[in-house]
Amino acid sequence: MIRVLFYLVLVGLLAFAAVWLAERPGDVLITWQGWRIETSVLVLLVSVILFAVVAGLVWSIVRAILRAPATLRQHRRVRRGERGYRAVSQGLIAVGSGDVRAARRLADEAIKLAPQEPLTLLLSAQSSQLAGDRASAERTFHVMATRDDTKLLGLHGLFIEARRRDDKAAAQLVAEEAAQTVPVPGWAGQAVFDARCVARDWTGALDRLERNMKSGLVDRATYRRQRAVLLTARALAADGTDRRSAKGLAIEAVLLAPTLVPAVALAGRLLGESNELRQAARIVENAWQANPHPDLADTYAHLRPGDSARERLERVRALAQKAPGHVEGALAVARAALDAQEFAVARDALAPLLMLPTRRVAMLMAQLEEKQHGDEGRAREWMTRAVHARRDPAWTADGVVSERWMPVSPVSGRLDAFQWKDPVAELSGPGAVVESNVSSRAMIQAPLPPPVRPADEPAPVERNVEPVAEPEPAELPPPRRPQVRPVAPVAETPAVIPLMHVPDDPGPEPEPPSEPAAETSSDASPDNWGKLRGLFK
Repeated sequence: MIRVLFYLVLVGLLAFAAVWLAERPGDVLITWQGWRIETSVLVLLVSVILFAVVAGLVWSIVRAILRAPATLRQHRRVRRGERGYRAVSQGLIAVGSGDVRAARRLADEAIKLAPQEPLTLLLSAQSSQLAGDRASAERTFHVMATRDDTKLLGLHGLFIEARRRDDKAAAQLVAEEAAQTVPVPGWAGQAVFDARCVARDWTGALDRLERNMKSGLVDRATYRRQRAVLLTARALAADGTDRRSAKGLAIEAVLLAPTLVPAVALAGRLLGESNELRQAARIVENAWQANPHPDLADTYAHLRPGDSARERLERVRALAQKAPGHVEGALAVARAALDAQEFAVARDALAPLLMLPTRRVAMLMAQLEEKQHGDEGRAREWMTRAVHARRDPAWTADGVVSERWMPVSPVSGRLDAFQWKDPVAELSGPGAVVESNVSSRAMIQAPLPPPVRPADEPAPVERNVEPVAEPEPAELPPPRRPQVRPVAPVAETPAVIPLMHVPDDPGPEPEPPSEPAAETSSDASPDNWGKLRGLFK
């Protein structure tokens, strides 16, 4: 609407100007070099306008002729760019679909049309990776790493290729170079951090963690946890040489992660040795309430090295009451009671755990039978049960079970990988279901011998309770082998389906060794069941 109004106004002004000039006629006389030109004002204006139009047309034609070579070059460059873009886009699609021949052909075409474009270099590297030509891919990544616009992409590709050929030194050098850029890419910061953790360079890992935190690569909670683990590792390394430094590092780790068991156990022991009993007891009690653990119970029992066994028992019983009903509390009380020769207390603590005893429970019962009654037969029976009993929680990471906590997994090199859990707990989840057997339950629930009563103690009052007949060993059903039934996991649709492996994707990680299968096969061997049947003969 505005354009229409503007057009009408312009036409009106031109009409008004023409009428105004027509109503005011006049003559124009031009004399120059013997030439005499006499005309009206209106004719002169029309002549000037026509001359300007003709001059403009002539200039346009001349300029087009002069600029024709550059225009042709520009047109060819645009068409070449369009063909190059089409080749790159179709080549990436071919890489994503796994068409090696088409990807290689389109990559060669893109190199001819646009050899210096970043996407052309990316397509060339991707097609080489798809074809299995690692050397060609690395050469392309080296070219990309020398350019400012593709440096990080080239370094990332070199890092992935170094990891694929298991060249850890080259991968670390590339990651260190990429970590010097601003901003720091996430893969480089994490790779440098992991490499320093694997090398047990705890000081360097702490420095890299601080930089990752400032760069926004890790959140606050992850930073506190990882820093606590690194400080604990440094404290354990300095424990044998510099106790004062180790204590300071352990206390700082506890402040960052109050439930980190290795840090709390080390800090409690070092504080107890320096006679700071109140602080030591407080941090151990807080960690015990959140996460009962045998290391915490042992540290709490030995806060004062000079205490007697009975004093340690009382301290452990007080600690167990802070997490009532927990298995670790009962086991800690039983261990302390055995050391203090309080066999009745130990038996009472273990009694609720005898229905389905674990290995530690069976071993403690074996010690109890041997120390209290001197019954080597019952002790051997409980030791046999310990061989076949369910495993206790242990420090586990990537399928590896360790007797002590370690800051880094020996398999994957991941920091804070060890967790206190049952190594075969995953058998109860997706993957396999283990059926129990009747004879093992009967052995676990076998009656215990009556406790020895002192001679001067009066006999207990008989109650009118009919005794329950115990089944004869011969009546027990024959043992059967545990059966492992595979359970199909529920298929989940991924949120994003990747179409191609980009340079920052090294492919699937190798699966850790499956320990539960070995555990099941060992427990189900015919020789072990023969020993089990021999107990009831």
